[in-house]
Amino acid sequence: MITIIDYGSGNLRSVQKAVERVGREARITDDPNVVAESRFLVLPGVGAFGDAIRALSARGLVDPILAHIRADRPFLGICMGLQLLFEQGVEGGRHPGLGVFEGDVTRFELPRGMKIPHMGWNQVSWRKDGGAVPLGRDGDHFYFVHSYVARPRDASVIAATSDYGGPFCAAVSRGRLFATQFHPEKSQSAGMRLLDACLRSD
Repeated sequence: MITIIDYGSGNLRSVQKAVERVGREARITDDPNVVAESRFLVLPGVGAFGDAIRALSARGLVDPILAHIRADRPFLGICMGLQLLFEQGVEGGRHPGLGVFEGDVTRFELPRGMKIPHMGWNQVSWRKDGGAVPLGRDGDHFYFVHSYVARPRDASVIAATSDYGGPFCAAVSRGRLFATQFHPEKSQSAGMRLLDACLRSD
């Protein structure tokens, strides 16, 4: 059973449907006890960094999430679920994140004329060594919707990059943790292949 963490984000059902499409069962919960007992966690999300970390804290979800990651149990972060893994986000002020990775989450700095948010399909390039999680295929396109990007202090955690006015971190990986800035659940066949490979790593 895959556990999808509910902290008030808006795309939970689409993630659940995607998990079910690749043949796995998924439940949505905001119960910290259920999260603490789960084998495989998915942390999705859209919206603002500060609102998201406050919602996780208010529901008592921070400690079980961190305990799960420290125990190296399988974890998938999607979009905001990647950004929250870092020490700090600067959207609407400075907000502490979960601190799993050193680094921060900052607004795109783009050449004049390029639009924020970055929205649409982008090609992703994968590192040769992606840790325990099977990598996607170079050249595959995935769907992005974001105005902010993670900047890991340790480049070795970057599992994939993409380019929008310059290269940016598109995925991170360490041990059995894997997180994407893009939305696999909205990325059609490439997203389903990646999601299936990730969930099979359990």
